Parts: sequence; C-alpha cells; structure tokens
Amino acid sequence: MACASAQALSSQDLTYRGAAYFVVTVQPGRDQLRLSWQDVNAQPYGTIGALKSALGAQGKTLLFATNSGIYAPGLRPLGLHVQRGETLVGLNRARSGGNFALLPNGVFWVQGSKAGVSESRAYAASNLKPDYASQSGPLLVQGGRLHPSFNADSQSLKLRSGVGVCRGAPGQGSVVKFAISEGAVNFYDFARFFRDALSCPDALYLDGSISTIYTPDRGDRQIVSYAGIWAVTDRR
Repeated sequence: MACASAQALSSQDLTYRGAAYFVVTVQPGRDQLRLSWQDVNAQPYGTIGALKSALGAQGKTLLFATNSGIYAPGLRPLGLHVQRGETLVGLNRARSGGNFALLPNGVFWVQGSKAGVSESRAYAASNLKPDYASQSGPLLVQGGRLHPSFNADSQSLKLRSGVGVCRGAPGQGSVVKFAISEGAVNFYDFARFFRDALSCPDALYLDGSISTIYTPDRGDRQIVSYAGIWAVTDRR
C-alpha cells in the first residue's frame, strides 16, 4: 500500500479475477473531499490540471482527483450535481440513452462525515441535503446485490471507473473507495470487485474509457475534458 499524503490518504494496486485495479480510499470526516465543476468565471475547469492550479493559488495541495458522472456537450453534468449544498443541475429522470439509463442509476453523495450511494428515485424521495453529490449510472451494487442486467459472460469490455461506500470501523464515519480498472473489464466483474474485493455493499459507475484517477505519485493521465471533478486537498 502506498501512502498518497501525510494525511494517510491511501492508494492500492489490487488484482481481482485476473484484472488489475487502482483504488484510493477516502474518509469524508477526515479528508477534504469536494466536487468541483466551474471556476470563478463560471467556466468549467475541464481538466484536473486547471483545478490543481486554481487550488494551488489558494494555497491548497491536490491529493486526489477523478471524474464524476457522465456529462453532456458543453461540459455540463448530465445528472444531479450539488456543490456546497447548492443544486446546480437537477436530478435526471431519463429512462433511455446509454449507460446512464441502464436503470437503476444512482447518486453518490457526501454530507459531513457521511457518504452514500442511493438509487436515484430513493434519493428523490429522501430528505437528504448533501454538501456534494453527483448522479451517474448504472448502479453497480445496491444493498449487496449486483445490477440485475449485468452478465458474467458479457463481451462489453472497457476501462471503467466507479465509487463505492464501504464498511468502516465503529465511529469512523463513512469510508469511500474510488476505483479504476487498469484494463478492459465488463460491468459484472467491475461490480463484483466493489462488492467482493472491497466489501462495498453500494457502488456506482462513474464512466468508461475516458476516466482517470490522479494522485501525486500516479500523475495526471487525463485524455479528455470533464465536467464534474471529485477531489481531495490538504487541510491548509
């Protein structure tokens, strides 16, 4: 296990069922996990490098970053996007159109030291008022069950990224695991990785081949611009 910072933000290279994965573990109650989209001029950051520079100008060090959910042309989040408690883009209730509409889809949210992955309709019916949230799809794992449409023999093989909320020690708050495959995998194996290897009973797909995870040791491997970017900074 490699430590990504003096704050014990940790990263791991893991192998599961013959596939390699890179995993970063975040504790919202300890780590400064935030979601960003636009700069002070209401223009999308677009790149991790641009966000890193903006944070650096504030005296903050970027410890981790990854793309959030799927987005539309113009670098606009395609689903729910909440920053600092403000809903900038509302919940997407579409029932057709690519992976996002492979129902059920879901919302990854952070509220203080708590985090969760909620099915989108359940989120809409809840009284949750998160500090940060992004919607994507499909749900990989819900209550320990894999998405019903996933097929173990599927030949839809791609690099994939996702986020899971996992069991932590009593009093520790939520534990969040961001993961990316280092090669092409199907949805079934990716979902099983979260449930069986990472012990995350709830997990959400973020995106496919364009995805990346940044840490200072791993470097910036981004190949296209993003809309939302999840990031962790130091506490300065």
